[in-house]
Formats: sequence, C-alpha cells, structure tokens
Amino acid sequence: MRVLITGGAGFIGSHLAEALLARGDEVMVLDDLSTGSVENFRHLKANPKFSYWIESVMNRALLAELVDESDFIMHLAAAVGVRLIVESPVRTIETNVKGTELVLQAAQKKKKPVFIASTSEVYGKSTAIPFQEDADLVLGPTIRGRWSYAASKALDEFLALAYWREKKLPVIVARFFNTVGPRQTGRYGMVLPNFVRQGMKGDPITVYGNGKQSRCFCYVGDVVAALIKLVEKPEAIGQVFNIGSTEEISIGDLALLVKQRLKSNSQISHIPYDQAYEEGFEDMMRRIPSIEKISKCIGWKPVTPLDATIDSIINFFKGKDQMAIPDQYRLPARGVVPISAEVIS
Repeated sequence: MRVLITGGAGFIGSHLAEALLARGDEVMVLDDLSTGSVENFRHLKANPKFSYWIESVMNRALLAELVDESDFIMHLAAAVGVRLIVESPVRTIETNVKGTELVLQAAQKKKKPVFIASTSEVYGKSTAIPFQEDADLVLGPTIRGRWSYAASKALDEFLALAYWREKKLPVIVARFFNTVGPRQTGRYGMVLPNFVRQGMKGDPITVYGNGKQSRCFCYVGDVVAALIKLVEKPEAIGQVFNIGSTEEISIGDLALLVKQRLKSNSQISHIPYDQAYEEGFEDMMRRIPSIEKISKCIGWKPVTPLDATIDSIINFFKGKDQMAIPDQYRLPARGVVPISAEVIS
C-alpha cells in the first residue's frame, strides 16, 4: 500500500511514516518544512519504500500527481502551536483551510480515501467534560486571534464531512488531544518539550497562568497505533473521533513531574498569559476527551503512562534511544487495507 502523508516531516507525521514503513507500506511525504524538519525523517531516507518532496500542499500540480500515485492520503499538514497561531493568524487560516480544500479536491478526482487531522481546540471554551464528538463547540470572539486555529480546523471538519455526504469521498476525521513524545519541538509553544528543555538546562520552568489549567497528554506511539487501526476500519468512514489520553494533570503538576523525572534543580516560575502571548489571551481550564467512540470502533485506548512518556522525551533530548510503539499495538507487517469507493457504495 502506498500512503501519502502531508506534513510528514512534522512530529506526528514522521512517527506515522516510520510505523507504516515498519509494516512494509510505501510512504510518500509532502512537507514545506514550515514547522517540520528533515531531521525528523532523516533515518528513513535510506529505505527504498520512502520518498519525500519539500513543497507545499498549495502546489496543486505536485499534489495532484502524488494523490494519483497514492492509495490513501493522511492529511496532517497544518499550522500548529499556540505561539504560531497567535503571531501568524493569516498563515494559520490560509494554511489550514486552503490546504485541506486542495487535498480534498485532489482526492475527490481519483476517489482516494483521506484522513483529516483535527484538534481538541475545536471544543473551544466548552465546559461539558469529557468532550464528546457530537457535543457543541464553544468558541471565543473573532477579535481574539487565539480562536482562529479552532475555527479553521472546525471548517476543515465541516468540509471533509461535506465531501463524504455529498460526493461520497471516503473521509475519516480525528481530533488530537495534546500528543507528545520524541521529536516534538517547543518552538511554537508546546508545553512538555519546553519544560524538559528548561529543566535539563537548570533554567526556570515557565508555567503560563496560574498552572491550574489541566490537560491529558498522549504518547505519540499510542496515537499512531490508533491512526493505523482507524484507516483500516470501513466503519470509521464519515466519522469524527477523539484520540487522546484520559489521564488528567494540571500544568503546574506537570512542571513538578518533569522536574522530578529529571532530578532538576530548576525553579518553577509563573508568567501571565498577557505577557506570554497577547493581551486578553483566553485559555481552557480543562480539556479531557471521551474515548468511548474510538474504543468501540477499533478497541483502542492509550497504554503509555505519562512518566514513561516524559522519560522518552528526556532520552530523545539526551540523544538516547526512543521508546517504541507499545507492543500490544504493533500491527502485522502488511499493507493498510484500502478503503475504496466500493466499500461505501
């Protein structure tokens, strides 16, 4: 099976490429390196089943060619990271909305199935915990650039599901909840790698706000296992799934846990949101997924505990071996089963 991964030089995309190649699939990566890095897949370049193009999904001709050559499209290319979103809202909106539109258009011409990566950000300021896929979305005002990312990804979902309902293009949507692990950069505001880097240097570990806001962090290997199972499941077509851990931790406690795992002498400091991002910045106090739907569909749940995930990031920054995908979710070395138009006709 030949799989096209847009954003394949990114954090999640590179782990997905690695897992698919390990199963014997062919992988094509398309990435403009705006937030990804060649270093993320350098170790894959010698594999004859791996190929890559340093270009944007906005290149219609190239995108059409790669879609034509692929059996399945995994669309992960997006503007990511709170800092990038706040500082470059135009880029965020254009990259997410236009990029997804072009991918869906190209896939529709050849009836190629598509996976669309979305985010827990679409739930916005909802307090209906845990978040369920059919729950209402509660976004902030348009005068706050903070919400442009959530709005753009929600529009991606609407568009993808419209292609399914109206044009019968096989699509699957998944909302990621704070995926973490080796290769993730703190460059655009990702909290855990930033904490680890600061703690390793002995610098203050900076917590934005009061630190009482909580999140659920899911190891990237568990997430990749879920993705591979989802795209093999015809029943997943036309559906939206949460993918994340249900192990909740406050950001303040996360800073303490990182400090403990590192045995670091770093102090923990608090920085107001207005100083870290922009005046009037809004954040969600809790973000917890319901994973009942995906568990019923593919029998998935995350298995990697947070302390082990933190250790994998520490080892990565130290240049040591990375954790592998958990063995119980390691799939047979065979191609992804294609979800074709015939399945849904």
